Amino acid sequence: MTLCSFRPRALAAVSLTTVAALTLAACGSSDDSGSDSAPASDATRTVKTAMGDVKVRKAPQRVVVLDTAELDSALTLGVKPVGATHADVTSGFLNYLPKDQVAGIEDVGQMMTPNLEAIAGLKPDLILTSKIRHGDKYDELSKIAPTVMTENTGYPWKENFQVHAEALGKQAEAKMVADGYADHVADVTKALGGKGKVAATEVNMVRFVEGADIRIYGRKNYIATILADVGLGRPAITDKAKDGFSYDVSPEKIDLADADVVFHSTYGDPKKAKETETTGSGLWKNMDAVKNGKVFAVDDQLWIQGIGYTAADKILGELHESLTK
Repeated sequence: MTLCSFRPRALAAVSLTTVAALTLAACGSSDDSGSDSAPASDATRTVKTAMGDVKVRKAPQRVVVLDTAELDSALTLGVKPVGATHADVTSGFLNYLPKDQVAGIEDVGQMMTPNLEAIAGLKPDLILTSKIRHGDKYDELSKIAPTVMTENTGYPWKENFQVHAEALGKQAEAKMVADGYADHVADVTKALGGKGKVAATEVNMVRFVEGADIRIYGRKNYIATILADVGLGRPAITDKAKDGFSYDVSPEKIDLADADVVFHSTYGDPKKAKETETTGSGLWKNMDAVKNGKVFAVDDQLWIQGIGYTAADKILGELHESLTK
């Protein structure tokens, strides 16, 4: 079997990102779009985007990404951007990304307020983002470089990944990544007892958010797609989620989040996000999941903010570890 046809198996030591990078090396592709020494090419192709058809170079060499999903996509495909925005976290780039892979990427500002002058200074030949994030800046960004926008982020992450791959000219690598993810999902489902047992296990995802109500995640968001892929059941409360995204509650109604298993993360200060108050309350402690030892704190940067195949691969590993305890 050649490396170009390799498919990663679930729970293997090799991550999807590593596999993609190895494949690029084996198949003769560059794994560093920020390299000034890469051969130039004026050939272009047309990519269908949320803003219409956009002509991009067949082999973009200097890529700037303006959101976490686009950064995950690029690195998963073995492309190191020359620039990226940072999320609103103390670590800058999300902490689940290997430090050696993000080292040297120029920080071009906070995600929602990218520094256009800094972006232009990098002389990119491709910008990746979404309409929901930066649609209002499309004209300005397009004057800097061809800008490929997906309509949204989060829930349609797999479709968005394919758009990113097309823009980067990495469709073959994208197929390998998607196949590897499917293999990992199948192995996790099997390890958890098979489809029947997994479907009978109801799981909730709760997020404590500074400055907002507590979110019980519904079925139309990034993490919900991963739970659904594994085949895990979801409680009826998830069907009350607004637009399928989340059903928001106060600490006084946190018992509505009870399930066989509850994962929870925190965005911002735990006290200001009401995590400390809520998890110390009688309502929380009396939930069946808590009493049965089936409540697990997870990293918000990985489970909620990452959005991509590299993040998903790590989440699958954590799901397997938690649900087999």
